Amino acid sequence: MTVERSRRPWIVSAVFGAALLLGHPSGLIATTIEALTFATPAQETRYRSLVAELRCLVCQNQNLADSNAELAQDLRRVTYQMIRAGRSDAEIVDFMVTRYGDFVLYRPPLTPATLFLWAGPVIFLLLGLAFAARTLRSRFRAAHPTDLEGQARHKVRRLLDDDP
Repeated sequence: MTVERSRRPWIVSAVFGAALLLGHPSGLIATTIEALTFATPAQETRYRSLVAELRCLVCQNQNLADSNAELAQDLRRVTYQMIRAGRSDAEIVDFMVTRYGDFVLYRPPLTPATLFLWAGPVIFLLLGLAFAARTLRSRFRAAHPTDLEGQARHKVRRLLDDDP
């Protein structure tokens, strides 16, 4: 009887641990995997390409393929349905942009509203280079005086030496 009692805490711990793992959100990941069937391999390739190019609006730093957000799952389902319905990639992207704006695209088009997004990195790079050049130039001048400064110092020394 003592042998059975010593095994019971282990069994209870194992059952309790399994219940925790099944109730934990990471245990539910297997249930959220989508099983999609396509008529042709080309449709599957188009689907994978589109969900990789469209941004998850909830996560913002993930594409639809990588996100587990509910909205991303819905957008993947809509993309799948539109591909199965025979819509082109441009029609699907236009639908998403019309509904969610240019933010849904990882590469937004060049428009007046997105001009700073495209030009911003170049502007900041040029400003950084100008600042670095100015700083280096001032340090170089301080370390190596120009000939005019050296000539002026020489004249001052001669004048001071000549004056009794």
